Amino acid sequence: MISSERVANLALAGLTLAPLVVNVNPNLNVILTACLTVYVGCYRSVKPTPPAETMSNEHAMRFPLIGSAMLLSLFLLFKFLSKDLVNAVLTCYFFVLGILALSATLLPAIARFLPKKWNDNLISWRLPYFRSVEIEFTISQCIAAIPGTFFCAWYAKQKHWLANNILGLAFCIQGIEMLSLGSFKTGGILLAGLFVYDIFWVFFTPVMVSVAKSFDAPIKLLFPTGDSARPFSMLGLGDIVIPGIFVALALRFDVSRGKKNRYFRSAFFGYTVGLVLTIVVMNWFQAAQPALLYIVPAVIGFLAVHCIANGEVKPLLEFDESKTEGSEDGESSGKDEKSSKKEE
Repeated sequence: MISSERVANLALAGLTLAPLVVNVNPNLNVILTACLTVYVGCYRSVKPTPPAETMSNEHAMRFPLIGSAMLLSLFLLFKFLSKDLVNAVLTCYFFVLGILALSATLLPAIARFLPKKWNDNLISWRLPYFRSVEIEFTISQCIAAIPGTFFCAWYAKQKHWLANNILGLAFCIQGIEMLSLGSFKTGGILLAGLFVYDIFWVFFTPVMVSVAKSFDAPIKLLFPTGDSARPFSMLGLGDIVIPGIFVALALRFDVSRGKKNRYFRSAFFGYTVGLVLTIVVMNWFQAAQPALLYIVPAVIGFLAVHCIANGEVKPLLEFDESKTEGSEDGESSGKDEKSSKKEE
């Protein structure tokens, strides 16, 4: 039986390549691509052990301020320096980052065809002249990096929208998979802060839109429109990753309690509704919209209503991911405890 995650992976790959051969409605493409990416990233985030590091409330509070400083810095760089120079430096940076993200995304698919020892045995290597810096990797990771390197070289040379999107999707999937909020309280603080951040920089200043149009790097997904006046629709990676890590937390909460996608479905449905609302308002007013303005209330709102209806507000707010253990196949520690009691 093919898992839903594998179906989502195939659907995402097909949808990404589809505009090369057929005309795909850009609005529908935005919605399906973003939702499939969140779905894949969420399921990849479910691991047998709790994350080593989680975001703290203090980090969540500072995140919008740090993001604002970086956004404003980029705006000033593009305004007072050559755009070509800035984008050349960013291309070099994203070339290296892209290899890491793409190889990590491809690794699970490649590793299953390689010897087990290539996947498990770590190789340690110290950097020349920096002997204190030690890098650990496996042979499988090196093999996965080969197609990633060639692909990033093609991106750096051609800057094709397809290459941009594939790297952007890899960044999104890795971000949702690797980042952990730790608790719903921290997630609420982060989403609330970025809710205000997105509204301010889109509605009250030209900074966000200006940087998005000038930034020639895979920080946004591009969807061909077939219109020469406006060839692409855009969606920032943050509009996928930020709510995506919150939805992923809901899935891992379900897994930790042995509930089959209970609150994950609510959070994921909220993300879909928020994204659809963003597209509707954007087309209605024919102007860029801060997606988190619609996505954040929808995700938190649908999850909150479901949680209140079930009378499980306290367990959700008290959930601390660093003190729980999930499992890759979706079985919970609660089920393990029940089975062990039966054996006794």
